[in-house]
Amino acid sequence: MRIYNTLSGTKEEFIPIDGNKVNMYACGITVSGEAHIGHTYQALIYDVIRKFLVKKGYDVRYARNYTDVDDKIIAKAKETGIPADAFAKMMIKKIDKVMAEMEIGEPDIWLKATENIDNIISFVSQLIEKGHAYPTEKGDVYFSVESFPSYGRLSHRNLEDAINGVRIENDEEKRNPLDFALWKSAKEGEICWDSPWGKGRPGWHIECSAMNRAAFGERIDLHGGGRDLIFPHHENEIAQTEALTGKQFVKYWVHNGLIKVNGQKMSKSLGNSLLMSDLLKEYSNEAIKFALLQTNYRNDINVTPDLFPEAEKHLYEFYKTFVDAKKAGLSSAEGYPEIDENFDAAMSDDFNTALAISDLYATFKKIRRLIADKDETAAKMLNQVKATYSLLGIFTKDPEEFVENYEKTHAEPADKDVLALAEKMQAARLEKNYAAADALRAEIIAKGYNVMISKDGVTVKKQ
Repeated sequence: MRIYNTLSGTKEEFIPIDGNKVNMYACGITVSGEAHIGHTYQALIYDVIRKFLVKKGYDVRYARNYTDVDDKIIAKAKETGIPADAFAKMMIKKIDKVMAEMEIGEPDIWLKATENIDNIISFVSQLIEKGHAYPTEKGDVYFSVESFPSYGRLSHRNLEDAINGVRIENDEEKRNPLDFALWKSAKEGEICWDSPWGKGRPGWHIECSAMNRAAFGERIDLHGGGRDLIFPHHENEIAQTEALTGKQFVKYWVHNGLIKVNGQKMSKSLGNSLLMSDLLKEYSNEAIKFALLQTNYRNDINVTPDLFPEAEKHLYEFYKTFVDAKKAGLSSAEGYPEIDENFDAAMSDDFNTALAISDLYATFKKIRRLIADKDETAAKMLNQVKATYSLLGIFTKDPEEFVENYEKTHAEPADKDVLALAEKMQAARLEKNYAAADALRAEIIAKGYNVMISKDGVTVKKQ
C-alpha cells in the first residue's frame, strides 16, 4: 500500500512505526457554527481511510478533536449572549447529529481542547524550560520559531516565504513576527483558566500537539487534515512537538482537497457555505458520499447545481439493478472476489476512491447483461458490490425502498386527465370491479404512464 506523504511530496510505501499498529489523528471541527459540506468531507475521508486500514488487517486507533475554545467561538458567544462553553456544547450536539445522519463512523478517541487544559499547560511549560518558548509580561506565551531550524519543511517554505504566507499577530512583545501563541492571556469577560502565566486559554496550534501526546505518546503514524491546514497549523504542530521530544512527530502527513462552490472557495464572507442540515433535506446521505468520493481525496471538489442530483441518479440506476435481479429470480449466497480485489488495488494506491467508484459503471453494465441472460453470476456480483462498497458508505440501503423513494420524488406530474383516470381506477379496485380497473390501467399506460399500485392507492408516473 502506498500513501502520498505531504512531508516528502511523494507516494511512499506504508510501513507503520510499530508492527501492525496504526495510530491515526485527524484535525476536527472548530465549533463556531454548524457543520458544512467541507467539515463532512474531511470527516468522511478519514473515516474511509481508517476503515480501509482496518480492512487490510491493521490494528488502528483513530482520534479526532473538537476545537471548543478559540477566537471565533468567543466572538460567537459575545454575538449570541450564550457563554462560550455552552455555545460550543450546543454546536457539538448539532454537529454530532448531522454526522450520525450521514452515517460517518465515530473515532476511537474523541478529544476536546477544554478537556485537556492540564496537558496543554504541561506541554507549554516544558517548551519554556527547553528554551523553545517564552512568556510575556502580559501573560501570553509564544513559541520561538528561530529555536527550531527546520521550520517550514512540511509546507516547503523558507522563513521569508512563511512570513508572507501567514497573518501576523501584532504584539510588540513577540521576538519574531513568525512566533505563534501557545497560550493567550484572557481579556475581560472571556472564558479562561488559571496557568503559571496568569488567566488565559490555549492558542489554536498547541491543542493538537498536547492531545496527540496524551492519547498516543511522542509519535504517530498518520496525521490528516484539510490542505488549508498545512501552513501554519500543521507546520506549527511539528515545530512545537519535535522541539519538545526531539523525535519525528508524524511519519505520514495526509491532506485532503478543499470544497469549492461554483468555482469559488467556500466561505462565510461569500455566503456560499453549504450547511449539511440543508443538504440532507434534499439528498440521501449516500448520494452526498458518492458525489464527494468520486473525486480523488487530494483534489478539490467543485460543487455545482447538478453534482448531488447526478450522484442520486447514478445510485438509483445501480439500486434498480438490484431490484431487477430480484424480479428476475436471481439469488446467490456467494460473492465475486474479483470486484473486491479491484477495489483493494484502487484503494491501496493512495486511497483512490475515485478509481474504485469509476469501476462501478463497467461492473453494473456487465451485471445488467447477466440479468438479461438470467445468469446467477449477476447475483454473486451484486452481493460483492454491496459487501465491498459498504466501506465507502454506499449500497447500505434497501434497494426497493431506495428505488421507490427516488421514483416518487422524481416523477413528472401527470396531467389532469391521467390523474382522473387513476382516481377512477382506484375507485374500481375498491369496488372490486377488477375488469374496469384493468381497462383503466391499460388506458393510462397507452397515454405513456406507468401505473404503481400500493396500499396508499394508485400512483402514475411518466414513462
